[in-house]
Amino acid sequence: MSFCKPKLSGLFLAFILITQISYSQSRPLIAEDVEQQRQWVDSIYDAMSLQEKVGQLFMIDVFSSDPASKIEKAKELVAQQHVGGVIFSKGGPKTQVKVHNELQELSKIPLLIGMDAEWGLAMRLDSTYAFPWNMTLGAIRDENLITEVGASIAKHSKRLGVHMNFAPVVDINTNPNNPIIGNRSFGENKNNVASKSIAFIKGMQREGVLGSAKHFPGHGDTERDSHKTLPTIDFSRDRIFREELFPYRKMISEGLGSIMVAHLNVPSLEERAQFPSSLSHKIVTGILKEELDFNGLIITDALNMKGVADFDEPGEIELAAFLAGNDILLFSEDVPKASEMIIEAFNKGLITEERLKHSVRKILFAKYNVGLDHYEPVDPTYIVEELNSIRNEVLAHKLYENAMTVIKNDRSLIPLQDLETSKIAYVHFGEDPGNAFFEQLNHYAQVDSVSAENLNELLDKLESYNQVIIGYHQSSASPWSGFKMNEQQQTWLYEVARKNRVILNVFTSPYALLDLRTTGNFEAIQVAYQNTELAQQKAAQVIFGAIEAKGKLPVSAGNNFPVGTGYKTGTLNRLSYGLPEQVGMNSYKLRKIDELIEKAIDEKMTPGLQVLVARKGKVIYERNAGYHTYDKEIPVKASDVYDLASLTKILATLPLLMELVDKDEIDLNTTLGEMLPYFRGSNKQNITILDMLSHYARLKSWIPFHRMTIDQKTKRPDVKFIRTEQDRGFGIQIAENMYVRNDIRDSVLKTIKDSPLERRKAYKYSDLPFYLLKFYMEDIYGTSLEYLTQDHFYRSLGAHNTTYLPLQKLPKERIVPTENDRSWRNQLLQGYVHDEGAALLGGIGGQAGLYSNANDVAKIMQMYLNGGQYGGINYFDQKTVDKFNTCYYCDDDVRRGVGFDKPQLGNYGPTCGCVSMTSFGHSGFTGTFTWADPDEEIVYVFLANRIHPSVQNNKLTRESIRSNIQELIYEAIDR
Repeated sequence: MSFCKPKLSGLFLAFILITQISYSQSRPLIAEDVEQQRQWVDSIYDAMSLQEKVGQLFMIDVFSSDPASKIEKAKELVAQQHVGGVIFSKGGPKTQVKVHNELQELSKIPLLIGMDAEWGLAMRLDSTYAFPWNMTLGAIRDENLITEVGASIAKHSKRLGVHMNFAPVVDINTNPNNPIIGNRSFGENKNNVASKSIAFIKGMQREGVLGSAKHFPGHGDTERDSHKTLPTIDFSRDRIFREELFPYRKMISEGLGSIMVAHLNVPSLEERAQFPSSLSHKIVTGILKEELDFNGLIITDALNMKGVADFDEPGEIELAAFLAGNDILLFSEDVPKASEMIIEAFNKGLITEERLKHSVRKILFAKYNVGLDHYEPVDPTYIVEELNSIRNEVLAHKLYENAMTVIKNDRSLIPLQDLETSKIAYVHFGEDPGNAFFEQLNHYAQVDSVSAENLNELLDKLESYNQVIIGYHQSSASPWSGFKMNEQQQTWLYEVARKNRVILNVFTSPYALLDLRTTGNFEAIQVAYQNTELAQQKAAQVIFGAIEAKGKLPVSAGNNFPVGTGYKTGTLNRLSYGLPEQVGMNSYKLRKIDELIEKAIDEKMTPGLQVLVARKGKVIYERNAGYHTYDKEIPVKASDVYDLASLTKILATLPLLMELVDKDEIDLNTTLGEMLPYFRGSNKQNITILDMLSHYARLKSWIPFHRMTIDQKTKRPDVKFIRTEQDRGFGIQIAENMYVRNDIRDSVLKTIKDSPLERRKAYKYSDLPFYLLKFYMEDIYGTSLEYLTQDHFYRSLGAHNTTYLPLQKLPKERIVPTENDRSWRNQLLQGYVHDEGAALLGGIGGQAGLYSNANDVAKIMQMYLNGGQYGGINYFDQKTVDKFNTCYYCDDDVRRGVGFDKPQLGNYGPTCGCVSMTSFGHSGFTGTFTWADPDEEIVYVFLANRIHPSVQNNKLTRESIRSNIQELIYEAIDR
């Protein structure tokens, strides 16, 4: 027997060395505690009766969800038959821990506990975590991630008291119609399967849990399920050694510790007709042990499966399996009978002492190496919480991000660009929902869900769109869920793709593409492998260039898409979405924000709110809480829009001004007299952009323009200025059934021009510069600020929820109300700007009037953090951003940048006092706030309607909710 030195370390290496040494005493001892292990094994073995030794060969099945009567039968087998191990199956973690401890208490020698946890404990247990299937992992190029999957599953197993995971599946799935392997395989390429399997095992063994490669000699190329029948692998010996056994040879050379033998009919390896491979001495001993030189544990697949159970009677099957060379007999249908027959064969000399000792000592060495020499009961405390740690989610995000596979991308359609000219439809196909995909798509652009009763209706509806995104969604409830397309789906997909520009997204096995009559009429195809929420979210992020597609097809999906197909797609610096830990933050600490949100709502500081936090270009916290009003009829949703109030200044007016500065059409020293000839000769003609946007220009802080429209005797709107119906000369709507004179703009402009300046030059916050910038922008462009912002920024940014005049574009139920105005407009303001000055200007102000949701605000702030770049578009240069994000008068105790608010210079101000001095943002009267910090790459958005129903409600500010949340954000950074 030749010795192949293992390359792996730790438990994996120690186990293999010990088992090899125990059969060949001449080999040198490498493991440090070899002698200690040998002494423990020998002391146990020498003290055992024949029945106890034979009992060690059996691993019985236990369902922790079974009734007490079945659990009692398992206890009898442990106590009376001295079985060596238990394979747990369906149930829950808490119940399994209870049963596990009870069974171990009854066992003289601690039980070796096994489970099928191929993609995690969730394969068998509720309330546990499911990682992606092997097919999904097979698409990932970074094998370190596969190691981490194995390690994570091992940690879960170990916490539950499981010592052996019957994984990974190393079958090479070359048959798309395989009913039992399929998604459980890493794919059809033998090299990929081998390397992924080694990486997976390496992770498990690193954490002290034994793995078991299965299903030897290879279950991948068959259309039958060995649970139901005996499948035939009808290939030549050469083909099987070249393909099916390739991963096993690679893994054995790396020190593989355990192999599970399948129930297969393999005529080229076993001439006896319909003879199960698990019972074949030629296959188990001749090939696996002798030709492949495997010295680890050999385990049968479940002996109650029809592939072997129909071959002979219980007892006979177990005896044959042991004689074939297996060490552990899994799922025996009759342990007492099987044990009796093996003892009888031993007594008759059919089984030698050396043969029995060979297997039993291997089992005992395995027990020693998983710590059963000092067994302790499993602690049930917090078991569910620990099995569902945030670490699972962090890894899952990485896995799905790395698995996304673009297999066709004509003209580099993915990632989508030119959002300003795109009209996008989403069409759902398949039997499972695609809600998460659709919602994530709408984080990037306006995407309409289009459906129809018949094909012609669907084609008619899609005529008005220039981009169609199709999601084919099939259930991910289990890896055996159906993936095939029916005839109608195939026809509809063909016709839609024939007439439209289509991105097809496959949220199931890539084999689904085999059903398509052609893929030539699809411009782009992405395979996401599963229909989990994460897979759907990551697929959408790839489409819009927030993350790259990195995966490669692990199987062939037709002649056009051979195994290994996969195009890397670029990113466009759009926001992505993930977890705090992905960007160096702590989820637990960040969740403390929830307490402040609840406090704000419970204490009626605001009826509802939206909070968003992003770091390093990734949104890592989103919360939409409370209701539109205190009536609690409409809950706040992510798509709802708020009156942003003064955030309008930095989200609408300022970027337009920055664009002009970037083009050298004006600069910060340009004066009002130069910008607006109307101001020449006034006391304001020499005021510069720098001074007025630094709030250092002696301008009045605020002028109540609306008061000119109020009759001072009646205190009601004066009919000379305001009418209840649109009429000649009264075309500017300021609220429902309220229209102001068309020439009100001139009155506002004149009032500003004639207003006195403050006597002393000092910092004084003023709205007036943004009125003037609005007039300037609209004069030079010849159109409204509403059109300019959409045309220059919002459409291309994908900020489709950001707008002036929201009632003209959005359903009213998505617009969060502000004040119940009893002093001027005498109505609840919903969709009409709260700021009176902006209302007089038709709802389009430079200082107010903008509506948006937190996600869109974050896009604009991220664009600033990106140095004026977002979505592949350079809106202006970093140097321009820096010009405006500079405190020019800090020495004069003026904290402001140019248009941007900046951190306080003293003890009190707009921020938590914990942000960097390079940070910037703004707050709004309605309860809104946003801030960006280049040093920490953080964007923070807080939207609320604290002025509902009255502006007198100032609890939100008094309690410093916004800045306290900001402080929690910074505390959540892992330093």
